Amino acid sequence: MTAGVWTLDPSHSEVGFSVRHAGISKVRGHFTEVESTLHIGDSLEASSLKATIQAASFDSRDANRDAHVKGPDFFDVEQFPTLTFAATGVKADDGDYVLTGDLTIRGITKTVDFEVEYAGTVVDPFGATRSGFSGKTVISRKEFGLTWNAALEAGGVLVGDKVTITLDVAFVKAS
Repeated sequence: MTAGVWTLDPSHSEVGFSVRHAGISKVRGHFTEVESTLHIGDSLEASSLKATIQAASFDSRDANRDAHVKGPDFFDVEQFPTLTFAATGVKADDGDYVLTGDLTIRGITKTVDFEVEYAGTVVDPFGATRSGFSGKTVISRKEFGLTWNAALEAGGVLVGDKVTITLDVAFVKAS
């Protein structure tokens, strides 16, 4: 990647998640409104990234579940309309990267590490320079105040604590 300002291309990107449901399956979904700017400096240390997600854009393909998750038991989008991530560092890790930053959900900020794979840079047929990345981290939803749950008759709980966040993103270099 070359130095400069890069903007997330939302139509070619996905910020997704999965969480264990009822102890037997995983619920998956994504956020449909994400903005991010990547500043590539002359070194990794001189680079930065900020992202903002509209919490109300949560989509798990189930309207009832989505309404519950957007409500006060989970994201409480009226009081906390955005989730944010601000990188605090990046380091090379055997051809890939570890992106460290501050993730804020429901007004609670925790440091997380994303394992990131750089997919490459290309110039598309329209002359835009694009770079792609895939990333993943696992968080404890309880650490972010997402504590709602329901006990199951056979034991256990309805919603698992560990949430896997996945990124498949494309950035376009500003001209």
